[in-house]
Amino acid sequence: MEENKMTVSSPFGLHLVHLDLKGAPPKVSYLAEIFPLFRTLGANGLLIEYEDMFPYEGELKPLRAEHAYSASEIKEILNLAKLHELEVIPLVQTFGHMEFVLKHQEFSHLREVEMFPNALNPHKEESLMLVSAMIDQVVALHDGLRWFHIGSDEVYYLGEGEESKQWLQKEENSTEKLCLSHMKAVASCMVSSHPAVKPIVWDDMLRGVSEETLTESGVAQLMEPMIWDYAPDLDEDDKVLLVEKYRKCGFPKLWFASAFKGATGANQSLTLIGHHLKNHLQWLKVANSTPADMLQGIALTGWQRYDHFSVLCELLPVGIPSLAVCLQALQNGGYSEKVKENVEKQLGLSSLEIDTFMSESSGTFPGSDIFTLVTQVCFYLKPSVDELLERNRYVTGWFSPYHRKRKIVHPIMMHHFQPDALSLLDKWNTVMQELQAALNRVFYMCTLEEWMEENVHPSLHKLQEVVDDLDKAIQAQS
Repeated sequence: MEENKMTVSSPFGLHLVHLDLKGAPPKVSYLAEIFPLFRTLGANGLLIEYEDMFPYEGELKPLRAEHAYSASEIKEILNLAKLHELEVIPLVQTFGHMEFVLKHQEFSHLREVEMFPNALNPHKEESLMLVSAMIDQVVALHDGLRWFHIGSDEVYYLGEGEESKQWLQKEENSTEKLCLSHMKAVASCMVSSHPAVKPIVWDDMLRGVSEETLTESGVAQLMEPMIWDYAPDLDEDDKVLLVEKYRKCGFPKLWFASAFKGATGANQSLTLIGHHLKNHLQWLKVANSTPADMLQGIALTGWQRYDHFSVLCELLPVGIPSLAVCLQALQNGGYSEKVKENVEKQLGLSSLEIDTFMSESSGTFPGSDIFTLVTQVCFYLKPSVDELLERNRYVTGWFSPYHRKRKIVHPIMMHHFQPDALSLLDKWNTVMQELQAALNRVFYMCTLEEWMEENVHPSLHKLQEVVDDLDKAIQAQS
């Protein structure tokens, strides 16, 4: 693959779009529509975080989600990626963020802390066997892999398990050494089984480690760190120093990771493009101060949940305009009127808003109907229902919770707000049906149910209840 074919002005060889499948995994039919757009916008790779969507077999079968992709669907995804010249790098968590594994009774004995399913116990040989088996099954379905991301970020509560506490009593031992030894063991296992594949690792557990400890650990020869920071004001000088530290510790290559969505709030529904654009412009500055021979590429992360148990953040179609702006900014070495016009043209947007949410959004890109309808819901559903129920003087004055409970209604007052309530309910029921149909084309039923329950039902149910209570009160009067 000609890595730089599409990235003339970019300091990055690979622009990876991250697909976080632990929430709202898209149907393969949608990926078939969106991969060509990724390519057109300037991506040339995918970082696929399978989580529970991979069709694990044998003893690992319990890890599969209800709608996990089949082996043939994985092959279809990989063929689509190849067709659109997108290099695939799988990501499998092997230390922290292991909830999708350790929540199951079969694997709960491998938790670092007995109560918490997030981190793996690094002392047990079976832990290493487990993650090696997971890696092997994923590698087996992928041809010609050059890299494999073994996760290892945010290993919370490491050192707090009973075995770790015992181990840490020895003066020469530390939590840092414990962390590095597990990462090294996983990477070593992988390299011995799959010598052509290079492990990548999130860098946050390495950042605070002294140069001496990091160098002595021997991890630098085995893996490539991916430095992640999703802030719009990330400290450029701080990152340049971190790159230099990793170089001194013997890491010959490294990666950066930005975010195009899923980094501004666990329950965020709309993507603020400006926030993510600034993050990418900062990374461009860091890249221009980084030795070119060290930098492999950048992963544009698009988180779908903060962790396995959290709610959904912005759905992929909602984040597409942000992804487009960020990819184009990288490809053009910055943001300009030309970039804005190009994104508008590619996505069929009449006017791209960077620093505010687009209240009147439409587009022609795959999933743009979801983008439009989700925007409508987020901007107008709750405010319109609250306006009627909390600020309409006829409702607050003549149909309060007290009235509703006792089915009391003044017949004249009813005429002042019943038509408004019915017309609002009708309007939002229509939007809900359209949104359900649009979501159903892209996502599985569980995603549809979750998103609607979180974002639509609370307001719609309140409205429906007022209409129902009004009917009951009218009947009681007659």
